[in-house]
Amino acid sequence: MCFRIISIVMACLFYSLCFSGGIHVKPNLLILIADDAGWQDFGCYGNPIIRTPNIDRLAAGGFKSENAFLTTPQCSPSRISILIGKYPHQTGAEDLHVPLPESEILIPAYLKTAGYFTGYLRKGHFGPNGHGQFDWYSNELGDFTNFLDSSSTRPFFMWVGFTDPHRPYKKGVIDDPHDPEKVIVPPYLLDDSDTRAELADYYNHISRMDSQIGNYIETLHDRGLLENTLIIFFSDNGAPFPRAKGTLYDSGIKTPLIFHWLSGIKPGVSYQGLMSVIDLAPTILDVAGVAIPAVMEGKSRLQVLSDPELPGREYVYSERNWHNCDEHMRSVRSGRYKFISNAYTDLPHGTPADITAGLAWKSLKKSWDNGKLTPVQAMLFRIPRPAEELYDIAADPDESKNLINDPQYQEVASELRENLKQWQEQTHDFSPLERRHPDNTDRYSGIKFDQTKVPPFIPENQSGRN
Repeated sequence: MCFRIISIVMACLFYSLCFSGGIHVKPNLLILIADDAGWQDFGCYGNPIIRTPNIDRLAAGGFKSENAFLTTPQCSPSRISILIGKYPHQTGAEDLHVPLPESEILIPAYLKTAGYFTGYLRKGHFGPNGHGQFDWYSNELGDFTNFLDSSSTRPFFMWVGFTDPHRPYKKGVIDDPHDPEKVIVPPYLLDDSDTRAELADYYNHISRMDSQIGNYIETLHDRGLLENTLIIFFSDNGAPFPRAKGTLYDSGIKTPLIFHWLSGIKPGVSYQGLMSVIDLAPTILDVAGVAIPAVMEGKSRLQVLSDPELPGREYVYSERNWHNCDEHMRSVRSGRYKFISNAYTDLPHGTPADITAGLAWKSLKKSWDNGKLTPVQAMLFRIPRPAEELYDIAADPDESKNLINDPQYQEVASELRENLKQWQEQTHDFSPLERRHPDNTDRYSGIKFDQTKVPPFIPENQSGRN
């Protein structure tokens, strides 16, 4: 008992000194990125069916954001945006599978100047320039111990890019599969046997990822490294289902976000303020004691981690660009309202090809053809699409009722419209007329008709981006 009391007192003293500027001990940094995981699909975020004990343990022992948002609902643009601290349209890699330009610098390059040993596991999607900014790489998730051996006594930065729960799904990935009859079907999907089967597979792959995370936690504990390792867990975009991944609804851009750091963060925090992953890069550099480059758009949220009574962001911003189908969509979200601007309204919403190949999409499409979808289920198929959308998230969390023409909400719409316009100007967003990629997936049938990505059409009177 006395030893436990002394340990608690020492931990509190360490915590106080770290955040008061008395000392600065460089923590290890372990970043865990789920691939296509919806924010609600974890036990700690309210799903009573899915089994995620290790992620739940991180949340219980750390800081859990209840309102964290991504800069884009697309894989590679999301990951690059987070690692570079800029919005996707500022990186030159805003479209799917576009490599990081040669001129851009990711956070591992900054951390190496402070003595960090940097590496990443499995999924990168950074391109040659991005990959070259890490010291170490392996495609095997089990090679974490080899990375730790290579880091020796240096503080480390490890980026783990899981491929779970991305499609395609396999059977037998966990010993006790989830029961399709018990999964939670969101209202924007059709509740039928095919959709439930896919959701169960999706749950299984999340549980497999959770087990691997448990292995990492155990390894850090066994090596005496867990106490001073900041673990950050989030997803790169929403779940791989229609009206989630690839959309600017909360189902596409809201993310789980957990910070766990035994010697630096008080446990059991559930933070309600708005957060954006644009702030992750500056926060990580701040934790490591590295100067934050002026080119980064975000700000360090280290003070919020130490004092969760502080307010969050007033607004968060997101964008959707080319992902099998071209889009120029932009959104701004406050604590209560969401405003979306759609540049292309003459065609249905462009759904990623990996989703349209699935059973849940096919169920929706069949019911759409038969005129049997609910309004929220039919939103991806309708044309013309509204040029603007406005949702009261507090009253309508599923974003099913567009209020843009409601007289009672014109003041809110005007305020958010102007706010979004200012953000676009300040961040030098490009015009939807500046360049446009041809689709390689049919928006009506969902069939991918071309395996290549055609270069964008750039009008002659466009001289390029600012």
